[in-house]
Amino acid sequence: MGVYREQILPRFIDRACGGRSLAKWRRRLVADLSGIVVEIGSGSGLNIEHLPSAVDRLLAVEPSAVGRRLAARRVERSPVPVEHIGLDGAAIPLDDASCDAALATFALCTIPDVDAALAEVMRVLKPGGRFHVLEHGLAPDNSVRCWQHRLEPMQKRLADGCHLTRDPVELITAAGFDVLETSSLYGRGPKPWMYFTEVQARKPE
Repeated sequence: MGVYREQILPRFIDRACGGRSLAKWRRRLVADLSGIVVEIGSGSGLNIEHLPSAVDRLLAVEPSAVGRRLAARRVERSPVPVEHIGLDGAAIPLDDASCDAALATFALCTIPDVDAALAEVMRVLKPGGRFHVLEHGLAPDNSVRCWQHRLEPMQKRLADGCHLTRDPVELITAAGFDVLETSSLYGRGPKPWMYFTEVQARKPE
């Protein structure tokens, strides 16, 4: 699984998550961000081109070396300075209350210790700091949920630990964030993989 996980999978994710339909979600997700933003699971930098000018700096956390290399060309073109700062969302190398906002897209499904990662996001955010998330996860329809549970063991093996049955709103709420707004719908494609949720939350004052 070494070559597949380290070389092939990051390139597949870059293609699969870089489509035009998801770009609309990404633009909306980042539109209100400003100041210093930390992104966990930044991958190949698919959010970079959508960052608004109000963002002063993006601090990226990403374990995949290939993902970081794929992001390099997007970093070079970006008017917003981007700095890769770490490998693990569960151990972000930043001071407490040092970021104005946080961002995660299709990362909470895969991070092994997602609760620790959310605690780290909470720690590095300033009081009132925004946390914007785009994720796929547990669907509302029983028939789809059933398939998600059946397929999840295979999904985790083939997609480096990616879960189909995590509920992003539930995770973010349990971590202590105030959820301000959510939006969910099925994207195009097989429903077990395509139930998308956008969450806008913030750290309590």
